[in-house]
Amino acid sequence: MPRNRRPQNREEKRDEIVAAATELFTGTGYDETPMTAIAAAAGVATNTIYWYFKDKDALLVAVLDRVLAEALADAGTRTDEPWSDQLLWAVERLERYSRLVTVVHARTAISPVIDAWHADFHRLAEDMLAGGFRSAGVPEESLRASIQIGVFVIEGLLLHPGSAESRREVIDLLAHPGGDRRHPPGDRTRTRSGG
Repeated sequence: MPRNRRPQNREEKRDEIVAAATELFTGTGYDETPMTAIAAAAGVATNTIYWYFKDKDALLVAVLDRVLAEALADAGTRTDEPWSDQLLWAVERLERYSRLVTVVHARTAISPVIDAWHADFHRLAEDMLAGGFRSAGVPEESLRASIQIGVFVIEGLLLHPGSAESRREVIDLLAHPGGDRRHPPGDRTRTRSGG
């Protein structure tokens, strides 16, 4: 039963619904979370959710948008770190949302709205990888293949997590193909050619 509360504006209520869904989707799971549980956690009636979101997939997209916006804001504060550290941070951040990563991949074939979000996310991730590979000195003619390898490596790390040490080794190799891979965090002595 929804609790009595002060009147809220539409955006505040929407944000509370998205916050509740984020917590439940990441903790309990998307398929395991009924809309009634989200409504109860947000303190609204179930039908109220449908005033804001067409269906559960539309709510998932709002959750994904929120998680992505927070991650991009945090990533923006890390631009002075070595690219390998930025990649490692991104993988670790995505691991926190492994349930969301799994459900997005499972639903792209059956949900046009999730498929569209996934495609947009991949374009953004590929643009970010392109910038990182360019800064690591990857030639333009190898950039497309390097980006694909980067996507495969990151998705592989998410689907098959290993030790922190092995994850670091994989990320260092990805970030510095053919170059000097072990640099202490904050080391600025590397040149574009890897030396």
